[in-house]
Amino acid sequence: MQLTGLVLYVGIPAIGTAADEPKKYGGEGMPQGLRDSPKIFVSIAPDGIVSIIVNRSEMGQGVRTSIPKIVADELEADWKRVRAVQAQGNEAKYGNQDTDGSRSTRHWFDPMRRCGASARVMLEQAAAARWKVPLDSVQARNHEVVHTPSGRKLGYGALALDAAKLEVPPPGKVKLKEPSQFRYIGVEDTFLTDGQAIATGKTWYGIDTRLPGMLYAVIARPPVLGGKLKSFDAAEALKVPGVVKVFAMDGTPPPSEFEPIGGVVVVGKDTWAAIKGRSLLKIDWDDGAHASYNSPAFRSELEAAVLKPGGKEVRNEGDTYGALSKAAKRIEANYYVPHFAHASMECPAATARIVNGACEIWACTQSPQAAHDRVAKRLDLAADKVTVNVTLLGGGFGRKSKQDFVVEAALVSKEMGGQPVKLTWTREDDLHHDYFHTVCAQHLEAGLDANGKVTAWLHRTAEPTILSIFAPDPKTLAPFELGLGLAGMPYAIPNVRIENPEATAHARIGWLRSVNNIQHAFAAQSFIAEIAQAQGRDHRDFLIELLGPDRLIDPSKISDGWNHGESPERYPINVGRLRKVVERVTQEAQWGRKMGSGQGLGLAAHYSFVTYVAAVIEVSVDPTGNLVIPRVDIAVDCGPTVNPDRVRSQMEGACVMGLSQAVVSEITFKNGRAEQDNFHQFEVVRMNLAPKKIVVHIMPSAYDVPLGGVGEPGVPVVAPALMNAIAAATGKRIRQLPLRAQLAQVS
Repeated sequence: MQLTGLVLYVGIPAIGTAADEPKKYGGEGMPQGLRDSPKIFVSIAPDGIVSIIVNRSEMGQGVRTSIPKIVADELEADWKRVRAVQAQGNEAKYGNQDTDGSRSTRHWFDPMRRCGASARVMLEQAAAARWKVPLDSVQARNHEVVHTPSGRKLGYGALALDAAKLEVPPPGKVKLKEPSQFRYIGVEDTFLTDGQAIATGKTWYGIDTRLPGMLYAVIARPPVLGGKLKSFDAAEALKVPGVVKVFAMDGTPPPSEFEPIGGVVVVGKDTWAAIKGRSLLKIDWDDGAHASYNSPAFRSELEAAVLKPGGKEVRNEGDTYGALSKAAKRIEANYYVPHFAHASMECPAATARIVNGACEIWACTQSPQAAHDRVAKRLDLAADKVTVNVTLLGGGFGRKSKQDFVVEAALVSKEMGGQPVKLTWTREDDLHHDYFHTVCAQHLEAGLDANGKVTAWLHRTAEPTILSIFAPDPKTLAPFELGLGLAGMPYAIPNVRIENPEATAHARIGWLRSVNNIQHAFAAQSFIAEIAQAQGRDHRDFLIELLGPDRLIDPSKISDGWNHGESPERYPINVGRLRKVVERVTQEAQWGRKMGSGQGLGLAAHYSFVTYVAAVIEVSVDPTGNLVIPRVDIAVDCGPTVNPDRVRSQMEGACVMGLSQAVVSEITFKNGRAEQDNFHQFEVVRMNLAPKKIVVHIMPSAYDVPLGGVGEPGVPVVAPALMNAIAAATGKRIRQLPLRAQLAQVS
């Protein structure tokens, strides 16, 4: 679409940090940092239509609604005349585009406010100049600039070209709105930019791409991490009508980062021909060193590791071992979480074509700049010879920030002489070759004094690290993984020790929605409930007591130097906010009410992605082990909310995803191969197990509080709240996920 008016691009150099510069946090600390110029993000056509560039990927979290709302509010635009336009991958122009870590609104709220406010001021300046009146006598109101004394008006479309010629005012010269003046930010509505198109099937996802003359491809990949192709016979595959070529693709041996792992490519005139051809390939694989990977044996290794003192010291305060030895009562428990797959509804898919030495990509990617850079490197092209067009994502959860599937599409197009090729992953490909959520075993111990106070806390966790896809054979967690619900444990306990024994990765490990918080919160929040139960204490009262007095904790002082990339001064751990979500959710769920036989309430609370969440899950378990979840209450304090409806929807989705992990989902390995093929084996929660009612309670917040994350923080509390509820209902404690095979044993 050709846009006119206020659509001039001002080149901004990449943000670098010299050795003597202070550390940058938040969006400024991300690659390429932030931008706030309206000449980058805002265009106004002569008819007054305002187009706002969205530099983050839309995968259901509503970013293509929230970011335009922020800009439009400060711009004083009429929302009915606002359009969202998806940015191509170009971080030098648009700033950081990596849609991960629940950072989109958190990082871009302030820059987009400045962007909209600057555009508003430029329109006011243009009107004042045209009327030859003082600037303070004009005011932008609902898509027009009004000369207050005379009542004259000019629409935004009539002023856009003049405004585009002006310099962007410096931030200090632009006054932002007071929150009481907001028209769209924080306002309750259910509007979603792509909602109607999604409901009517008119949207464009990566898998929907169609180009003239396009071919279709699938790949048979090595089934074991580090496996290699020895030989293949394509004779039968080439007999399939529509199959046009079969060839070997070289892979990158571990650690392969986000590069393709290679295999045998089948190209056809349609996807079905390619899939059929692949099924007829005769392939001989060299499985390599990880062919002996079996989930039961590896679980035993991890569980043995966490029972031994030692490992990497993550946090050590006081004398935990000494306090445990002197404790009046000692409680311990072990927990296990398996591999999970992302299993987004839209499998990875990308289309590439190469024309006149330039490659153009269409992909459902969370990291368009990463896709751009890796394609340019693999094809040996200059940066300006690669274009990445970002489509909607049918789910992402972190999988689509890994760009192996995009590079595969580009390599296949190159092999086919630059012809457009759509590379599609089937569901089986998706489950067999994912970047899996890591498997984990944990051991916790608590020492109590004669009054039941917790005097010592020991937590050991063994889990393969995400670093294993970047470096040869690392065996302990990276600082950011330790900062995901482990090192930052906020309880008022005098003796704390956290250890990280070694674990080897035998599969590709990657971040999945909420990452290591999943297992760390499951263990810690289950264990706190167990401590309370062992003393005959009410779980809620004990949890609040364990939190201690309201205080601000500097994460760097408790061995979390990462803090989600945020400033510890701006984002300390606020124990009072965590306490308040516990109090709110238990009040809303009527905690303490009398429950019938086989019924129970379970509580969990967790701080992640600089947001505070607590959940209460109500369950009913009949004598045969049939589980019903009548209601889930979730309280969330994410600071100010731009789009309350999206906050609620993200918490609801997180609840269902968390229940899937807790009850039915897992990936297991045998002889190095993932055993699950499709949703009949890697299950997700269906209607019969879905909560009958999910109620989300958003904590009110002033706008002087910095924004937190929303997409991920709802997941970690679900599994422990569910298991705590089942324990309350049945008296039986479940310490391993998923629950599936244990359901009949809990009653």
